[in-house]
Amino acid sequence: MSASSPFALLPNATSLPWADVPEWAPADFVGVTGAELDRGARLCSWFGVSEGDATRLVAVLAFDADNTLALGRSTPFTGPYPALTQSHPQAHLFEREVWEQHGLIPAGHPWLKPVRRTADDAPANGEFFRVDGPEVHEVAVGPVHAGIIEPGHFRFQCAGEEVLHLEIALGYQHRGLETALAGGPHRATMIQMETVAGDTTIAHATAYATVLEALAGTEAPLRAQWLRAVALELERLANHTGDLGALANDVAFLPTSAACGKLRGDFLNLTALICGNRFGRGLVRPGGCRQDLEPDRAARLRERLDPALTDVAQAVAWFWDAASVRARLENVGTVFPAQAAAIGLVGPAARACGLVRDVRYDHPAGWHRFGQAPVAVWPGGDVFARARVRSLEIQRSGEYLREQLGAPADGDLTGEPPLPAPDTLAVALVEGWRGEVCHVAITDAVGRFLRYKITDPSFHNWTGLALALRGAAISDFPLCNKSFNLSYCGFDL
Repeated sequence: MSASSPFALLPNATSLPWADVPEWAPADFVGVTGAELDRGARLCSWFGVSEGDATRLVAVLAFDADNTLALGRSTPFTGPYPALTQSHPQAHLFEREVWEQHGLIPAGHPWLKPVRRTADDAPANGEFFRVDGPEVHEVAVGPVHAGIIEPGHFRFQCAGEEVLHLEIALGYQHRGLETALAGGPHRATMIQMETVAGDTTIAHATAYATVLEALAGTEAPLRAQWLRAVALELERLANHTGDLGALANDVAFLPTSAACGKLRGDFLNLTALICGNRFGRGLVRPGGCRQDLEPDRAARLRERLDPALTDVAQAVAWFWDAASVRARLENVGTVFPAQAAAIGLVGPAARACGLVRDVRYDHPAGWHRFGQAPVAVWPGGDVFARARVRSLEIQRSGEYLREQLGAPADGDLTGEPPLPAPDTLAVALVEGWRGEVCHVAITDAVGRFLRYKITDPSFHNWTGLALALRGAAISDFPLCNKSFNLSYCGFDL
């Protein structure tokens, strides 16, 4: 499907000269992008690049069936352009973000409001959609929540207990991360990448390292690629285990809740065994990895991994064997496959709708080029399906880790530090535990970042949570929210 694309085509984790990215006038660019989406592409990223007083639009598309990425851009312009969102809802947040950051108005956008900020950097909680009716009432939740949780505001339009519409407002953290990255890489850039979303440290660090290596026309040594893949699956194991425990807690099934809470810590400690940090900070670096996994520590990791996988399998079995659990999860918070495709869901949330959408399979890079990706898909689209995908991924990630630890790659752990080429664009996709992490870097004439764009999977998936609540009871919100478990900080860049 991608062979006849007018866009520039390239594999994941590669680069091309910025001047070689095809460009169109703004209205034509929107039309060409829409035509590519109609042919089966999906939108990975859509962002603006400032050039003096004008702005270019840049699109990164994925043709998953062809393992190919497609890149295009507009000519610099100011003022309005025809909204892509009118025909392709997956663009709606991207276009709001571009309007917020660059002032480009997507004419015809159905709900144009800030994504992260309003006047004077206040959170993006301005005008909310309202449903009229004599028995309709409104419920506001957050931004302050019970427990240790990041800030986000949820506005429900309800008829009795039924949710008619949920609108989600984020932007309370004002991190300014992408702004800080301009002109980099800086001394602090690697640390900033590791904290885009703290529970996704390995995925974001790997995406950043891969982008720098692509800009330099190099790649990390095979042993470093292998170690990154091992750490990425440990990150997935820890977070999926924690999420299943949290879901069990939400339905008051305490055996699995207690067991998974402890086991999440065990998996985090395995990452600490590799690099000294439970979230993997300090492990991945451009050009390779900072710490190796020597044979004796690899043996200890395997010895501790096996019982943890056995214990989590038992805790998950308790969960699925309980009829009360299944009854509480089934047919709750359903997102239908057509909806999931239309809004561009990624990761477990997409695979729980029956969509085969996994970077490790569709766009393999690094070590995932050399082995079978542990992909799990489940139809249904409800809380039950999202939980089942997590439990299957725990099982398959465990099998993958056993296989990798049994046959590690040899060789050096680090190569030459990558030096970004000037006037170049590079893109890297990594399948984080929440879904697709997308990093795009564009360098200037001296090889510094002219623009660095990060798309965390939560950016795609918050709309999925809003759709999941339609027709559900408002009391289902905590369960639906946990079944997605999206990142506030990964959104508030």
